[in-house]
Amino acid sequence: MSISVEEPAVAGDTAQAERAAFRYWQKRILLSSMIGYAFFYFVRKNLSFAVPYIMEEYDLSKKQIGLASTMHGLVYGVARFANGVWADRMNARWFMATGLAVCGVTNYFFGLSSALAAFVALWAVNGWFQGMGFPPCTRLMTHWFPPYRLATTMSVWNVGHSLGGASVAVLCGYLASIDWRYCFFVPATIAVAGSAFLAAALRDTPESLGLPPVEGTGHAAAAEAEPLWRTLRQLVFANRYIWLLSLANFFVYVVRYGVVDWAPTFLKQARGLELAKEAGWTVGAFETAGILGMVSSGWITDRVFGGRGTRTCLVYMIGCSAALCVFWLYPSRSLYENAAVLSIAGFFIYGPQCLIGISAANLATKRAAAASAGLTGLFGYASTLVSGVGVGWLADHSGWDAAFLLLFVSGLVGTVLFALAWPAQAHGYEPARAAQ
Repeated sequence: MSISVEEPAVAGDTAQAERAAFRYWQKRILLSSMIGYAFFYFVRKNLSFAVPYIMEEYDLSKKQIGLASTMHGLVYGVARFANGVWADRMNARWFMATGLAVCGVTNYFFGLSSALAAFVALWAVNGWFQGMGFPPCTRLMTHWFPPYRLATTMSVWNVGHSLGGASVAVLCGYLASIDWRYCFFVPATIAVAGSAFLAAALRDTPESLGLPPVEGTGHAAAAEAEPLWRTLRQLVFANRYIWLLSLANFFVYVVRYGVVDWAPTFLKQARGLELAKEAGWTVGAFETAGILGMVSSGWITDRVFGGRGTRTCLVYMIGCSAALCVFWLYPSRSLYENAAVLSIAGFFIYGPQCLIGISAANLATKRAAAASAGLTGLFGYASTLVSGVGVGWLADHSGWDAAFLLLFVSGLVGTVLFALAWPAQAHGYEPARAAQ
């Protein structure tokens, strides 16, 4: 699938040069931010592969080590919203590069630690600076690409972090079998190098390069100087569909991180798979299948549902819930069967994961895009109360069946919330234009 870049409306003798420059920068911003956000995943999704070894070495329970994931998720959720508010008014280039560099340094210190308190504290710090990754990307996408092609563009953009998630799954599956600390040292080195790449490759908005605003959003630029609270109240907090998307994101992330964070341990303990050679590849298949799910969900949103991402989310959430039910009720010990069912679940869960933030951003327009996506992220990562400590506690006290029943029910609740959001419009630019 190719992404067509959109030409801004320009006039005069410089029109052709401006169109060429705009196309070049659209491609560069898309590719650079994709690669950059994938680097964030190298220093976020590495912990789950070290967990079995940390538990064994320090005699920790699933609940205790799950506290690190829970604190990370809670802090990250708050950071997504807080940094989203700031990112709407800051230079995306330096904002994103700084966050990635600090995440890399934090991972170095985690690899040097040996106490539960240090694990929890450092992973929480990592969570805050991870929250400096997605908000500037939302700002970049809504400033460089038109709203009627944003779902397709964003679905391709999301391929970057799925490749990052799949790559770190395979990499850390092998590194953990050598020494779990390498799961932090190696990704940290990659992240620090990646921050330098972002600083060199990214630019903020078309206007910062002397180019006109992207087609279909120029009227929104005139109102960007409005007071912060007024913008948030009118464009984010007063929109009931943004709230429904945020609530639904809570349950999407219970499922997503319940699988990603606990599947390596579950497959090793309950299904008898080897972590390095089998469990890592199985979770990698979950992430890789998510790429197809994201790309197809963006195409379906723009071409079938006219940009209404909530409708695509409903269809995909039904499919994910069904796949989780099969994975839970069919206790296969086959590597290929486990990988196949998890791949189907990954295909369907990454559709909503991709679309929720950008659907909220489109509804809020580029004036509050990062803040609205941050609000959905706040709810999404609050889910780690369930996917981290909650799943760990259930697995410890009631077994893995109870844990996967929780994930299945979460999928059903998310489905209901997406059904309630079915009437949502594709974006908020036309109402914004009418109001002026």
